[in-house]
Amino acid sequence: MKLHLSGPSNHLLQETIQITGSKSESNRSLLLQKLYSNITISNLSNSDDAEVMQKGLQISKGLVDIHHAGTAMRFLIGYFASQEGKEVTLTGSQRMTERPVKVLVDALRSLGADITYAKNEGYPPIRIRGKKLNKHTVSLPADISSQYISSLLLIAPSLENGLVLELIGKITSVPYIKMTLALLNEIGVECSFKGNTIKVSAMSFAEPTDLVVESDWSSASYFYSVMALSAIGSQITLSAYKRNSLQGDSVLSTIYKDFGVETIFDNAKIILKKTGNCLKSTFTYDLANAPDIAQTIAVTCFGLGVGCHLIGLHTLKIKETDRLEALYVELTKLGASISVTDKALTLEPSSSIKPEVAIDTYNDHRMAMAFAPLALKIPIVINDAQVVSKSYPDYWKDLKQLQFSVKEL
Repeated sequence: MKLHLSGPSNHLLQETIQITGSKSESNRSLLLQKLYSNITISNLSNSDDAEVMQKGLQISKGLVDIHHAGTAMRFLIGYFASQEGKEVTLTGSQRMTERPVKVLVDALRSLGADITYAKNEGYPPIRIRGKKLNKHTVSLPADISSQYISSLLLIAPSLENGLVLELIGKITSVPYIKMTLALLNEIGVECSFKGNTIKVSAMSFAEPTDLVVESDWSSASYFYSVMALSAIGSQITLSAYKRNSLQGDSVLSTIYKDFGVETIFDNAKIILKKTGNCLKSTFTYDLANAPDIAQTIAVTCFGLGVGCHLIGLHTLKIKETDRLEALYVELTKLGASISVTDKALTLEPSSSIKPEVAIDTYNDHRMAMAFAPLALKIPIVINDAQVVSKSYPDYWKDLKQLQFSVKEL
């Protein structure tokens, strides 16, 4: 599906939008619910990823295809490895077979897991024969995807002796690790995170608990971008969000102050107001703890004509696509002056944007959604626009609610 987008004629926006539950929280909650039947979940994400996770958790034998869902891949590796009697082959899309899992597989093997590679060493598809994992200490590099770490932590309370996890080196994406530990605490699991050591106690039974999933801050990022590119006085209300969020991407409320967007917390809602303009020509952000908003920030800066230097992006090369290279290619097509390394991006200030450019999305939902707000500045085309269903199926509908013109070509 190819979409042609243009912004509303009146850039003074006033609207309220309900955003579905966080994909990150939903996938963690679903795995915990499978381990402890007394858990219920409210405001579950309606994303493809959450649906794939739910389906995968119901399978005991045979093929489990998680398509593009990287989170589901990492979490299900840990789950199936720890479930005695389950025998599955875990696979996904072509891109998924190029995304490394060796660090996680090695860690689980050191705990006693029976995992083999079906094709290429270190990559899906993988064969898993679930068994009781008796060992309870493991170490792994701290500067890799936090999903490897969370995969181990989520199954930790179901292990006979719990888990002691030693992280080696500088820890990346700390908020996502803390999100996992907070959910464990919520269902009654004792755990601690001191220095580079995480300890999780065993728990055989959970009291009845309703896990209420907060709406997705990554999805909110695109409306922060819309606000930044809108007229002063514009306002969008989003629900449902918490001031003390578990999600690392909630740092948006601080970062977007630089672009003239104020965040007001009102009960379970946030009100975004465009109150001013950028006061600097270039901004620098370390996004090691919130890499998923890098695309949104880069595109926002380009749309505003300001520059940015984004660091801490070393995990972006192993996402749905190599996001740094994808940003370089697509922003260059629009006329940007941009350079990237394997862990950073630098965008120079600019004064013009090429209209009617077709943006390729690389099977990456965030590429489609991050570039869409530029329609407030120039007409733009989004190729393979259906990829948004991975995390935010209602995205195009919600842009129409903001009076964007969204036409299928």
